[in-house]
Amino acid sequence: MTVIMTPVFLLLFLSMTAVPLSAQSDSGNEIDESTDVSEIISKANADIRTPLTYGDIVPSRSRNAVPCTASGCKWPKRGRYVYVPITISSAYSRAERNIIIRGLVSFHRSTCIRFVWRRWWNRSYLNIFSGDGCWSYLGRQRGRQNVSLRRNGCLFQSTVQHEVLHALGFHHEQVRSDRDQYVQILTQNIRPGREHNFEKTNTNNLGTPYDFNSVMHYSKFAFSRNGQPTIVAKSDPNLNFGNAREMSTNDIALVNRLYRC
Repeated sequence: MTVIMTPVFLLLFLSMTAVPLSAQSDSGNEIDESTDVSEIISKANADIRTPLTYGDIVPSRSRNAVPCTASGCKWPKRGRYVYVPITISSAYSRAERNIIIRGLVSFHRSTCIRFVWRRWWNRSYLNIFSGDGCWSYLGRQRGRQNVSLRRNGCLFQSTVQHEVLHALGFHHEQVRSDRDQYVQILTQNIRPGREHNFEKTNTNNLGTPYDFNSVMHYSKFAFSRNGQPTIVAKSDPNLNFGNAREMSTNDIALVNRLYRC
């Protein structure tokens, strides 16, 4: 029988309500929640050696991998819930672990995803650790599946949700299959070598609208070479976006539709 993590997490969550998200890590670096998620990830991943696609996604372990859509990448559902076993590295301080736990508990409140402590019989699980940046695999990979949230640079509500959404099977909003109806990619402003971060992919949008407020949407200046926009909304070129600090209503709807919550 799987032991559900929810009660433990809620107790931890209640015990840390007095700890502000703008806390300080053990190293003394201030954690600033105001920075948009794409800038956080871009800075954290600027010089890492881990091979990445789309800025923060590790290529699939499958040699013949296809984009994660409605099948083949999901975590299994048992009854009403999708139980995702996890481990969290002991290298994190208590305050840092609490930030990660808050991000995980946020899924419990609005979806059927339930993160549970990994037991010895759980062969597939997420291992959250302080790696060389902010990154994740796309969808369930089987076995030990790393999610990197570097201690100094990646511990924010937005980045925890962002990388966990990748692990659940979701891509960036600005590369979804119907994006050309809503945004224009200004390739002349993209930093050389970063063009692949904007390649459109074959996503399953599950009948949801394009979402400028998604925590999975990069900012209009993401990977800019000259301070000019790299992504512009077709409906309003002056629209600002990509600065979500938490999952949007549409992000939650995507999780619930993919996993039939």
